[in-house]
Amino acid sequence: MRILVTGSAGRLGRSTALGLAAAGHQVTGADRASAGLPGIDERLADLADDTAVAELLAATRPQAIVHLAAIAVPFSAPERRIFAVNTAIAHTVFEAAAAAGVERVLAASSPTVLGYGIADWHPHTLPLDETHPVAPANAYAASKLAIEELARMFARTTPTAFGVFRPCYVITPEEWAGAPTQQGHTIAERLADPALAAVSLFNYVDARDAADFAAAWVAAPVDAVDGETFFVGAADALAVRPVAELRVEFAPELGPAADALTGTAPVFSPAKAAARLGWRPRRSWRDEHVGGGDPASTAPPAAPPPASTAPAGRVGARRRIETLPGTPAASTPAAANPAPQPAPTESSLA
Repeated sequence: MRILVTGSAGRLGRSTALGLAAAGHQVTGADRASAGLPGIDERLADLADDTAVAELLAATRPQAIVHLAAIAVPFSAPERRIFAVNTAIAHTVFEAAAAAGVERVLAASSPTVLGYGIADWHPHTLPLDETHPVAPANAYAASKLAIEELARMFARTTPTAFGVFRPCYVITPEEWAGAPTQQGHTIAERLADPALAAVSLFNYVDARDAADFAAAWVAAPVDAVDGETFFVGAADALAVRPVAELRVEFAPELGPAADALTGTAPVFSPAKAAARLGWRPRRSWRDEHVGGGDPASTAPPAAPPPASTAPAGRVGARRRIETLPGTPAASTPAAANPAPQPAPTESSLA
């Protein structure tokens, strides 16, 4: 199948493009910069430009699109810009895909649409799944929820199949080997200090597992994916101790229901993807983290989280900054500078 991956130069985008190519697909990547991906036809494109996107689709004739491009980090740009850029790019790509007769489009959302990270948030059920109510608490999360609604709108009103996935905190192969994750901490630091992983409720997914999900999604029957949303996360929590033990000190908002999350159980459930698509995460930090042993004994002191630019009290006393699939270096200046310029990339998400 001919597949276009938007945001292909980013953290999730690189693994997704390479994973789809390894699965036998003919993959084109679209981004503001090239990542030098072997076997991938990389194209430079401004995905916010209607004409540029239409020309890209005419030239590459994709049968499917995996849409990852966006500003990926909450509070990394003015809130209005994050919302405007992410939703505009999505609408431009979705509309062009439907007009070009693309068979199916998979768009990246985020677990943050549920609204965790503010002082008064509490889960309705655990583990968290696709039936949980959404209540975004910042412009990034709101933009992702808007993208979900756009996907459902196009699914209802066009012949193209549209679907959504919510990738958890994305970890790339180089990050397992010690490179900093998107928040600036290493995996060893996140495992040694539960407060760091509690920001995302201990969720994570290996980027290669997310790529495998994309491959399963494009291969699935249309009626299994059209208009549907899926959580995509690891089968365990990014924590040395059970979430049931950690929640009182590090994630009290989870409440007593989290006492059932014993052993390695994650807070987010990937069960729907397993049932609908046959996809299951194959990688765990216990196997992928380089160094082994007790992370607490080997990790250097964790760096403090980045300072927020959100107004005080805007999202609660215990606001957490959740980041999804990473923004490539070429995209960082755009995200920080509100001046008009080509759209930044999420992978970009999670």
